[in-house]
Amino acid sequence: MTTSKRTYLVTGAAGFIASNFVHFLYQHHKNIAVIVLDKMTSAGHPLTVKELEQYPDFKFFKGDICDPAIVKKLMAGVDVVVNFAAESSVDHSIDDPESFLKTDIGGVYTLLQEARHHHVRRFIQISTDEVYGQIMDGSFVETSELKPRNPYAASKLGGDRLAYSFFVTYGLPVVVTRASNNYGPRAFLEKVIPLFITNLLEGQPVPVYGQGTQVRDWLFVEDHCRAIDLLIEQGSNGEVYNIGGEQEVTNMELTRRILKMMGCDESMVKFVQDRPGHDLRYSLDCSKIKKLGWQQHHDLDSGLAKTIAWYKDNPKWWKSAKQRMDARYFAGFWGEKT
Repeated sequence: MTTSKRTYLVTGAAGFIASNFVHFLYQHHKNIAVIVLDKMTSAGHPLTVKELEQYPDFKFFKGDICDPAIVKKLMAGVDVVVNFAAESSVDHSIDDPESFLKTDIGGVYTLLQEARHHHVRRFIQISTDEVYGQIMDGSFVETSELKPRNPYAASKLGGDRLAYSFFVTYGLPVVVTRASNNYGPRAFLEKVIPLFITNLLEGQPVPVYGQGTQVRDWLFVEDHCRAIDLLIEQGSNGEVYNIGGEQEVTNMELTRRILKMMGCDESMVKFVQDRPGHDLRYSLDCSKIKKLGWQQHHDLDSGLAKTIAWYKDNPKWWKSAKQRMDARYFAGFWGEKT
């Protein structure tokens, strides 16, 4: 007796976290098929897609999650939807909030509608810790007040709560995840860790916002993928799960660690004007998902070491990606500090 393949629709997998998730699926599961839908914006990379094409029963489609026609076509026969697709740069959301509303809310609606009509077994909506806003002391739990402080976070909250509404209203088997800052291989170069690593590989300075006092919790991408995979199997419908690295450091401490690992000193730091509405601190309580048996496998130093090694070994990937970056990032998005 043969068992039918479980089919996943993974959106946004020409980008960072979703591409790592597809690799994780194939490395940990047999008898699967994966369909990827990606618009191939500046965050998507052709070499990332090429890597994924090595796997059996993998199919890539270029398209927009806001497009009902292609979403309807690809949803047929899908068992699990994992929606990573999003406009995800806080800086760009400040400049162009409308595009974030279209993708992060309108696109989620299109996916939810088709998932409902095709009776998928599980819909995972990837949200973010930024929907909570900032917290000075303690950590956010899943029931904490939601107070997003920039257009990106607000648009992600819209998609987050829209997905929940489809569970309540239509019984769609939705699980929502809210993760802290991810890092690791294939990260888009506008993010701080890959930007700093590749700048230093080129002998260029690293731009630090303000005085670098903002506190972030860092989650190695493979640990995030493991959590999502667990929630597909064991998550409760209609629930939200925090996924954090529990590795809080200030941006300046993070910078010092990267500098030390790459044999550089603080003369390579360039302080730049801070970002408007820059949250000071995020922190997640991960007790809920840990009760399902999840645990981080990487501390910050081991994760950074793996990340630096990947960028050193893949100059073709990051150099071609850097050519397409917004030029403002080379000096710091908001320019010189005044």
